[in-house]
Amino acid sequence: MEETIKVKVRFCETDALGHVNNTSYFIYFEEARVQFFEKMGQSMNSDSWPFILASASCDFLSQAYFNQELVIATTISKVGGKSFSLEHLVEDAKDGKAVAKGKASIVFYNFTHQKSEDIPDELRRQLEACLAHA
Repeated sequence: MEETIKVKVRFCETDALGHVNNTSYFIYFEEARVQFFEKMGQSMNSDSWPFILASASCDFLSQAYFNQELVIATTISKVGGKSFSLEHLVEDAKDGKAVAKGKASIVFYNFTHQKSEDIPDELRRQLEACLAHA
């Protein structure tokens, strides 16, 4: 399963060189993840947040600019015992040109006990149903 969101690059997301600053992509990825989880029916409120970001990376493929509309596609690429991986692809909304691609490792986490836990069976089934198939 793939979920997509659109973002329009704001001026504050660009840098002195006129293109989207590298840190902005991580904000786009975060928004894509939150919307992905919401579409799965996960509660996205800070009182019951069950996930913690363990790692995130981004490969920059081409430049994006102020006012450009981007599409961020998100897929699940791996499901483990206590964690799962997401992949993001950022493309220009008009021509489909790849702009960036990213990865994130998410851990199912108990904030009260400050430790990772096994992914609950129901969530595991949902995540596995979303796995990207080659």
